This record gives sequence, C-alpha cells and structure tokens, in this order.
Amino acid sequence: MIAYLFPGQGAQYVGMGKELYDNSSKAKDLFHKANHILKFNITDIMFAGTEEDLKQTKVTQPAIFLHSVILAKTMNNEFKPDMVAGHSLGEFSALVANGTLSFEDGLRLVAKRAEAMQKACETEPSTMAAILGLEDDVVENICKSIDDVVIPANYNSPGQLVISGTISGVEKAVEKCKDAGAKRAVMLKVGGAFHSPLMEPARIELAEAINNTSFNLGICPVYQNVTGQPVKDPEIIKTNLISQLTSPVRWTQTMQNMLADGVTEVIEVGPGKVLQGLFKKLDRQLVTRSATL
Repeated sequence: MIAYLFPGQGAQYVGMGKELYDNSSKAKDLFHKANHILKFNITDIMFAGTEEDLKQTKVTQPAIFLHSVILAKTMNNEFKPDMVAGHSLGEFSALVANGTLSFEDGLRLVAKRAEAMQKACETEPSTMAAILGLEDDVVENICKSIDDVVIPANYNSPGQLVISGTISGVEKAVEKCKDAGAKRAVMLKVGGAFHSPLMEPARIELAEAINNTSFNLGICPVYQNVTGQPVKDPEIIKTNLISQLTSPVRWTQTMQNMLADGVTEVIEVGPGKVLQGLFKKLDRQLVTRSATL
C-alpha cells in the first residue's frame, strides 16, 4: 500500500517549484492560475525571492501548498495513493491530492488560513519550542504544571515533541524539560503559537471559510492531524480540519496507524525529506522516496 505524505511550514526554500514550472506545461498553467487566485505573483517570490520574503506566513503556506499539489498533479506515477496525510498545512495538500478539495478551493483555504494565523500571531506574541529525548507523557505533565498557556503542539515522532504557547509559558516549560533530562529543549524561530488555544481567532475565521467550501468524497482516506485516524466522510474531515489550528498535530499516531493499516511505501510529495525521516525512525524497512516529475 502506498501513502502520499505532504510537508508543512518550514520546508520552503528559494527556487522552489521552478523546475516544475520549466518542465511541465500543466504545472505552468496551475502556477499562473494560482497567481490569479492569490492576486499577487507568488511565483516571483518562490522562484527568485529572498529567504525573508518566503518566510512571511502569507507567502510560505501557499508556496508549500502549491509546490506539493502541483507536483502531485504532474508527477510521473501510474499508482494512485491508498492513503494520504499531511503535516499541519500539508493536510490541505493531501485533501487536494485525494480529490476531497479542488485545487482552487484548497488554495483559497490555505491563503485564508495563512492570513488568519498571521493576524492571530500579531494579536498576541507567542512562540514554540522543540523538546527532544523525553517521553510524551513527561512533556504533557510539565505543560500541565505551568500556570500559563503551553501545550504539546506537534507529536512528530517518539521522543520528539514541539510545544506551543505564550512566550513566558514556553520558556518555563523549556527550563522544566531541561531539568527533567531532555537531550535538547530549544526555542524555535516562529511567528506564533501554532496548534494551541492562542490560535482560536484564526480557527473561527477559517471555520467560516471551510463551512462555505464544497468537500467531496476522496479516492482514499486521509489520516487527519487531530486524531491520527483515517477518514473519508467529508463532514468529519471538515470538523477535524477546523479543529486542527488549536489542536496538536498527532503525527506519531498518524504514522503508527498507517503502519498498522499496511503501508509498504511512502512518497513525500513537496519540498524536503523531513516526513520520510520521521517514518524511518519508526520502521527502517519501509520504502521511502521523494516524488519526482
């Protein structure tokens, strides 16, 4: 069984998508369509912008989405996925790849998500930190013990967790994690507390857009971040997608469930190789590769 995986924010790089644009007329058409939908030439920033330009949330999220989705639509692959999943933002790419969302609707939702998250970040300064080398329940209990907003945000793999919250809450948790024996506990250079209650204003804004968008029955299940479970029902997918902004990304559970359901090959569709690496930590025998044109 083949799984397509789609990366999230942080996988961007200058020049992303240029090879697709130059080598596929279908890709070129989709990039031009994206410029029109977004009302600015995102291709200029993706192909020739600076790292700073690409780091803006309103650019980063649509850029990664476009790279992933256009690659999925143009890649030389006679196989259809048996299952799909995406990390955070990548879940929107996965939903376009399996036919739940159209390309246009997916892009509009990602643009709305990026804009809403940017606003939430500016309203209340907040941050995230990576914790390595502690059991999940140890980190969970440390977060609970702090009288401030701080929660586990990304369960990336066993012993690798990202926490999210107010700056003071995350700083306190980092110190407690170090005291508890974490191999590493470092603040991340991010604009806000993604996947935490501090994203509630963004969740409300995105919920309206999602509820006004048509979701179809996809060709295969999507393993959603909020539960790590496979879903095909469009209404359940909507509900989970709305919850995603303020809930943890259960990527460890997603991978474990895919393995239990018989995945034999993982194809990472989009920039970077992070998700392949996380899968390899769980199962060294698994076939993993990056998608190519």
